[in-house]
Amino acid sequence: MDFFNFALGKNITFVRPAYFIVSGFVGIPNIKYYYVFLFFVYIISVLANTAVMGVICLDHNLRTPKYVAVFNLALVDLLGNSSVVPKVLDIFLFNHTQIPYNDCLTFLFFCYICLSMQALNLVALSYDRVIAIVYPLHYPVKVTHRFMFSLIASLWVFVITVMLLTVGLLTRLSFCQSVVIKSYICAHGQIYRLACNDYTPSYVIAKMVPALILWFPLTIVLMSYICIGYALAKVATVQERMKGFKTCTAHLSLVATYFIPVLITFTLGANIDPNARIINLSLGMIFPPMLNPIIYVLQTREIKESLKKLLRIITRYKIRKVKLKN
Repeated sequence: MDFFNFALGKNITFVRPAYFIVSGFVGIPNIKYYYVFLFFVYIISVLANTAVMGVICLDHNLRTPKYVAVFNLALVDLLGNSSVVPKVLDIFLFNHTQIPYNDCLTFLFFCYICLSMQALNLVALSYDRVIAIVYPLHYPVKVTHRFMFSLIASLWVFVITVMLLTVGLLTRLSFCQSVVIKSYICAHGQIYRLACNDYTPSYVIAKMVPALILWFPLTIVLMSYICIGYALAKVATVQERMKGFKTCTAHLSLVATYFIPVLITFTLGANIDPNARIINLSLGMIFPPMLNPIIYVLQTREIKESLKKLLRIITRYKIRKVKLKN
């Protein structure tokens, strides 16, 4: 990140520690079982997201603009949990709590990118639902592969740019005293508050980033469902309303699993116990990537049919292979 400092044209010497210490939970006995639990959640997440991505790639019927966003969500979930869980297990199960300075900032960068993309990807999926229900006749024109690829690519560029700026500002901080991060990851807020020089730019961006990648996406999603609810209210029969609403249940479930834990933590703020905060944030970061593919498989007819079709093909292949051997 030294390039960031040169870009500002200031030759300043900063006091950077050799490492940060991630403290994790304090005073909880047998906490290692919690990390073992996170490991099993991670395994399920990897298998489930890989399966969803594989089904979308193998089934030509699922190569629609909507499933471009679903594929990206599964990819982000896979990358997100892979960037968090193995490192957390290494830190706390193997007692490697000292993380080199550059490694800690890199850890923060990838964790926050994936967490941000999960929220923004829900915006892309909400756009798909709004057009499908409110403007069904315009859907083939307004939701194309080109548009969806462009939207997803724009979201990635936006998030990466914001996170480069966020981490770049941290490199302009000096750390003269404590290097203990009271969290389970290299958390941005915990790091910049340890600085002994002026951290106003990092403080400002710490206020701006949640607005850009949390509150703004949530506002767009809520507004989209107001439009959907208004459109469904004008539908003549209750059966048609329920049919339209059912197409949104998977997306609504994803929104709930992602935003509710984060909203609880932000609402309670400083009143929440530090250990409870770590549990809530860790589950809020790790559980949605496990639940998202399961929700889509259980609540999306196209994916269920595609899975059944692939299983039948695999079964027939195995039966034919056995017959040829005999």
